[in-house]
Amino acid sequence: MFDLKEIFSVTLILFSVIDILGSIPIIINLRKKVGHIQSGKATIAAGFLMILFLIIGKSILGLFGIGVEDFAIAGALIIFALGAEMILGIELFKPDPEASTTSASIVPIAFPLIAGAGTLTTILTLKSEYTQMNIGVGIVINLGIVYLVLKSTNWLETKLGKTGLDVLRRIFGIILLSIAIKIFKTALTTDASLF
Repeated sequence: MFDLKEIFSVTLILFSVIDILGSIPIIINLRKKVGHIQSGKATIAAGFLMILFLIIGKSILGLFGIGVEDFAIAGALIIFALGAEMILGIELFKPDPEASTTSASIVPIAFPLIAGAGTLTTILTLKSEYTQMNIGVGIVINLGIVYLVLKSTNWLETKLGKTGLDVLRRIFGIILLSIAIKIFKTALTTDASLF
């Protein structure tokens, strides 16, 4: 049964974890490297991962003998590398000249930026408090927001300018490093039975 209060709560929780607004500098930076980001494909891939994790996430990880905290640590390392790249002005994720823009839209945009370890772990955790149907609606609402933000990065880049983007990139690089460290610390200290 749909519950508007539950849907609103789930939507807000996921919105803060996904933090698509905070990912704008990363998305713009990636778009400059690969030329184009396929917003629709990135959104669909992220949505597929989130819905899949909502339905059978814990079973998938268990199948490979991976704990939720192991998964979170792997995602945290990728997020840490992205943050370091933004702050230090280095290039860790080198674009493959033969790779299509589809692969750049999937990794690292769909995973780990949108449907990263934090988001997927949050989805597993939300199942203990909210109904699966309401979590699903919250996911769909967030995917709509993600799509709109991905589509408007050209406009945002024009409005912010080079200096504004440089400042934002470094600020959000520090935030990404902090998020990565937080996920890493939480994963190391959290008991798997909580999930």
